[in-house]
Amino acid sequence: MNYFTGFTQADLLSEYALSNYAWGDDYHEVLKSGLYKLLSWLKAEAPNVKGVACVDTSPVMDKVWAQKAGLGWQGKHTNLITIDYGSWLFLGELIVDIELDYDQPFTEDLCGSCTACIDACPTHALGEYEIYAEKCISYLTIEHRGKLPDGRSELHDWIYGCDICQDVCPWNQKFSQLTAEESFKPRKEILGFTDENWQALDVQGFRKLFKGSAVKRTKFSGLSRNINANT
Repeated sequence: MNYFTGFTQADLLSEYALSNYAWGDDYHEVLKSGLYKLLSWLKAEAPNVKGVACVDTSPVMDKVWAQKAGLGWQGKHTNLITIDYGSWLFLGELIVDIELDYDQPFTEDLCGSCTACIDACPTHALGEYEIYAEKCISYLTIEHRGKLPDGRSELHDWIYGCDICQDVCPWNQKFSQLTAEESFKPRKEILGFTDENWQALDVQGFRKLFKGSAVKRTKFSGLSRNINANT
């Protein structure tokens, strides 16, 4: 599902950067809701079918299966790229116990000789079709628990996630389309937050601001750590 809203980091009042997929509602819930609606439609045709929806939290190789399903290819930044939308995409799967007609795998690599994503990464976290998690700003700000490896790590103003490799991708610059999903649009509170607002954020404010948001993943302790590392 395409999540590009047309907003950029320049639209934020703060110098702190927040990955644009996290500006709206939690994509896990949005996609799961749609997938289970699809399952209900399928049950109307095949009442005995059983299925489970997977969105980023199950042991499923999303990008590999997306390529096998003909949706696109994994770019040098390791994200899935499609001809229609670039890489501003959320991936989800509906796994069912009946056989369906399948599309053919996407076999082209349309990155060519481009290395824009690799060249732009400020922490050198990318090789060609490889990502080094221990250097990746997105991994460090979201998944890493406890102190950052180097104390004041080089987060380059990012406090949750990172979009640099996607921002510079020619496929995103030329072919991205605005999403029709209203729940992905930026929350006005996030657009209006200043540096001072972020620095003053407490646990209660965090819970209120990010209710129903994917940012809960990093917890208040993680977000606070990231803000302090950039201050």
